[in-house]
Amino acid sequence: MDSSLRPSVESSLDLSLRQRAGRRVGRAVVLGMVVLDQILIFVGFGFAYWLRYEARWPEPFDRIVFEVATQDQVEFSAFFPIIAPLMILLGLRFATRGLYRTRYRMPLLDQLGIIFSSTLTVIAVLIVFVFLYKPFYYSRLIFLFAGISIVALLSLWRIVTSGIRHWQWSRGIGRERVLVLGGTGLGQQVMNGIAASPGLGYTLVGYLNERPIVQNGRATRIYRHLGDIDDLELVIEAHDVHQVILALPFWEQDRLPDLVATCRALGISFQMAPDFYQLSVDRVDILQLSGVPLLRPKEIRLRGANLFLKRIIDVSLVILSAPVTLPLALIIALLIRLDSRGPILFRQPRVGKGGQVFTCLKFRTMVPDAEARKAELLTANEADGPLFKMRRDPRITRVGGWLRRSSLDELPQLINVLRGEMCVIGPRPALPEEVAIYEPWHYRRLEVMPGLAGLPQALGRSNISFDEQVRLDIYYAENWTLGMDLRVLLMIIPAVIGGDGAY
Repeated sequence: MDSSLRPSVESSLDLSLRQRAGRRVGRAVVLGMVVLDQILIFVGFGFAYWLRYEARWPEPFDRIVFEVATQDQVEFSAFFPIIAPLMILLGLRFATRGLYRTRYRMPLLDQLGIIFSSTLTVIAVLIVFVFLYKPFYYSRLIFLFAGISIVALLSLWRIVTSGIRHWQWSRGIGRERVLVLGGTGLGQQVMNGIAASPGLGYTLVGYLNERPIVQNGRATRIYRHLGDIDDLELVIEAHDVHQVILALPFWEQDRLPDLVATCRALGISFQMAPDFYQLSVDRVDILQLSGVPLLRPKEIRLRGANLFLKRIIDVSLVILSAPVTLPLALIIALLIRLDSRGPILFRQPRVGKGGQVFTCLKFRTMVPDAEARKAELLTANEADGPLFKMRRDPRITRVGGWLRRSSLDELPQLINVLRGEMCVIGPRPALPEEVAIYEPWHYRRLEVMPGLAGLPQALGRSNISFDEQVRLDIYYAENWTLGMDLRVLLMIIPAVIGGDGAY
């Protein structure tokens, strides 16, 4: 063997061994999940039997539960002909719905939805079958108890394991390392999606493209450029890549067969993103008309019923948090008053939904004449695009520096939320002078109500370039769900505590 080839061959062998070991572990994990689910289904039915026939219920529930005479009660063993098909059918249903796919990181809410719908379906089928076969032998109520207890046990286990996985992922344990091929709008959209979904346990290793993504004359700082697409095999070996996402533009689709062959030869799982995203600023919806796919521009999801629901949740959060936020606001107001002269609140015009200007409230963090001194500091601006940021801004007061690092200076914006000018999670409101120099595609972020914090703040705050912030804001607006709001909220907490990118 040519000695020059030995390192490459050895590294390929090591990679193959690791992959086989990973597949064995994956199969063991799936088997463990199936076995534990079956045990919990059995225990859930046993608990339902206890609730139906042995538990002591307070009035008036005892009259409902004990409607069957004592002589009509049956032994637990009489339910084995029901428990066995229940366990088998639920296991098959979970498998066909993808609950045991270790390669696909299914969100927790999707898992709970599958558990609930599958249990409801199987229980309903068994009820129909049982009461057609033996109408008076089994209690109807035990099936209700069984459905509730099985869903509760399986959901509780998924919640606990999800919490453990998130704890591990937050410490870099067990995350799946993903490499993206392509740096065009499609590739950037894929990378934004990975960055916006930390709950799926992916780590973005970087991307391969002919050249780095350049915005405003410099390469982006959030995504790593690891080389050209031809370097795929070397990058996979060097960075221990677990999965590849092929997000090539349409003019490079002819390279897909070779890239797929490389992934298969290395035993690396891969996914392909179709290049429909080149239409309408990289985002489209795919519809079906008699089997023919039709494409249309992706719509903003925060409208109509979704917007009404989000509004109700925002107002509820502000009201429920008032016992904590009000005393905290009073303490901060006192500290500002003792630290420097000037008003406690800083009022500033900001651009909201649809380009409407409103007065945004913040705790004052700078000296009273900060705006007048801004012109002399423009040459020290450290942000790109229309933003102005300085790490060591001489206008910031002592208390102001702490407020900015902790983001508590934005606490008065809860009043803006109650006024209907802002929401809790959403794109940060822009200054009128920033909007005046927007590029045309930037305006899409103004189609939704601004918020106290959004995806950019959760991912990197001031460390992300302006164009990257806008892309994340648009992604949020077009893909909004309640689950996404919850994920952003959970991501904001460590970002705020760590003070990452806040200045």
